[in-house]
Amino acid sequence: MGAVSGELVTIGEFARLSRLSAKALRRYDELGLLRPALVDPVNGYRYYDPAQVEGARLVAWLRRIGMPLNRIGRVVALDAGAAAVEIRAYWARVEAETAARRDLAMYLVDHLSAEGRTMSGMSHNAHNAHNAENTGSSGSSGSAGAVALAIRCAALTDIGVVRTANQDAAFAGPRLLAVADGFGEGGAEASAAAIEALKPSTWGRDGALSAADLLNALEEAADSAARAVRDAVAPCADPDGSGTTLTAMLWTGSRLGLVHIGDSRAYLLRGGELFRITHDHSLVQSMLDDGSLSPEEAVSHPGPALLLKALVGEARPAAVAVACRADVRLREVLAGDRYLLCSDGLSAVVETADLRAAVVAADDPQEAVRRLAGLAREAGGPDNVACVVADVVVEE
Repeated sequence: MGAVSGELVTIGEFARLSRLSAKALRRYDELGLLRPALVDPVNGYRYYDPAQVEGARLVAWLRRIGMPLNRIGRVVALDAGAAAVEIRAYWARVEAETAARRDLAMYLVDHLSAEGRTMSGMSHNAHNAHNAENTGSSGSSGSAGAVALAIRCAALTDIGVVRTANQDAAFAGPRLLAVADGFGEGGAEASAAAIEALKPSTWGRDGALSAADLLNALEEAADSAARAVRDAVAPCADPDGSGTTLTAMLWTGSRLGLVHIGDSRAYLLRGGELFRITHDHSLVQSMLDDGSLSPEEAVSHPGPALLLKALVGEARPAAVAVACRADVRLREVLAGDRYLLCSDGLSAVVETADLRAAVVAADDPQEAVRRLAGLAREAGGPDNVACVVADVVVEE
């Protein structure tokens, strides 16, 4: 038919033009991604318009970068500009997930390497002890007991100057530090539910959990928070448009476990320097990462609040849910460390140097959170603020 009319081509010819197999074309037809221009009602043969080649190649390219088929369906229905934004957002999420997996892999390498050295040292000491026992020689080994550490902390939320409702939540306790920044109709319920879901856990009292067990526990905590948010916003008219960020640290007595999703942040003050220890899951951060946006441009970018990952009301397919999971990692702590967790109502309006100055100057966590909320108000207070400050101290 295509040969006669010169307008349509067979599936075989279209496969050659688009560099897709006939099997793939049939599959994309079944999924509604790439419909034939005509299907013969008698024999079922598929015919395509050569003008469909560009769309077919786009589908193939998106599959090559690993985009799920259901998301490809949304992209190919958009105009070119909107499709570009969607692809950028997808790839930024992939890179964020890859970075999180890389950090976890490096932690595991370091942890297992340290365990290997410890086991080697224990074997060496056991060998020496055996020799000393057999030869009657004397020797001594051992080390001072580990110093018991504890956390002193404070939390504060502030509605700010502009907003009429507070959707931020914060919590500071002996085993849990958390901030959450809710958004949408059910934002306040979402942020509260995310933090509440983390509270019941004991998190390996006295450091009893191994690193592997603690990582598993953190994953379970993140999943529990995600379920709690979905349940909390389900009654909303648009549950998919409601959700929250979550940045939480869970204290085991010897380590801090971090759960992070969204653009709330965690900082560490150590040795007088303030270090950001989380990575924003936002479009602006992804553009900073790939060099398409400078730090100066990021300050005035029109879409700073566009999140790539958050806890939301939407029930996602398994593959998408895995890609949107929170970052989890472990941190070794030192006495004298001071941690700051905050929503972007603080970090987006107060310069890092001013954050550091306030955190350094405060005598205790309670004073620190008051200073920080005051800085946000002095900067115009355009958003709600949630902040937690915690000191790692030698347990009395």
